Amino acid sequence: MTEPAWTPGGSNLVVHADNAAYLPTLPDGAFTMIYVDPPFNTGRAQRRQQLSMVRNADGTGDRVGFKGMSYSTVKGMLASYDDAFEDYWDFLAPRLAEAWRLLAEDGTLYLHLDYREVHYAKVMLDSLFGRECFLNEIIWAYDYGARAKRKWPAKHDNILVYVKDPARYHFNSAEVDREPYMAPGLVTAEKAALGKLPTDVWWHTIVSPTGREKTGYPTQKPEGLLRRAVAASSREGDWVLDFFAGSGTLGAVAGKLGRRFVCVDQNPQAVEIMRRRLAPYCEPAGRSSA
Repeated sequence: MTEPAWTPGGSNLVVHADNAAYLPTLPDGAFTMIYVDPPFNTGRAQRRQQLSMVRNADGTGDRVGFKGMSYSTVKGMLASYDDAFEDYWDFLAPRLAEAWRLLAEDGTLYLHLDYREVHYAKVMLDSLFGRECFLNEIIWAYDYGARAKRKWPAKHDNILVYVKDPARYHFNSAEVDREPYMAPGLVTAEKAALGKLPTDVWWHTIVSPTGREKTGYPTQKPEGLLRRAVAASSREGDWVLDFFAGSGTLGAVAGKLGRRFVCVDQNPQAVEIMRRRLAPYCEPAGRSSA
């Protein structure tokens, strides 16, 4: 398999490769922003069955919909990946070291994990980047899924944000989408109309199972979440990187915001999804090396 060559003036890339092998082929300091959403080390396979409904005119379908219409359920692609590692940190640490190398001097890393490993990751990144390079821990809060009865239900992910150089990193709050004030009557009408800058707690729904964003890929992240990070930590024309790209949400957001992207994944299902999703932003020669 021949990997596509990255050049500063080249096209956006979707790369079908093991990131451990591909990342060393990229030059130092090439990316203004890197977003990493690795497997969470849950110890189980992640699966999501994609279903579609086909209207059945003769009424013999297995589901009844709006106004009593009959539908048949059609099972689509079952996407899955291995989310159990005997030594998770031996797997992740060298890839995070590559992320540090690949960041520009004004660059920012967003590492997306959950409560299982985020505290270990914080110590690791303090060592790799330096504690002074820690910028934020973002809490992505959502309200969806099962409710545990014997503990507080876990309804958030953690995103650690580190910068390459704390004196030079790029951050433009003016580009970030604003949120409504919870008590608009306590601020001026002008402020209420403008909205407030988000804090380090981001309330955002997951990708709707029936929404237009849905690709069928497990653990797909919503575009709104990535849009906020890309807008704040990169400029139009900058290069951004995701080397656990999955369904390609970073690439989709980057394309819409005028950034250039490299998305890397070794899962053939992920690459096929990205080929379709990111085709409007990729020249034919840069879509994939598969």
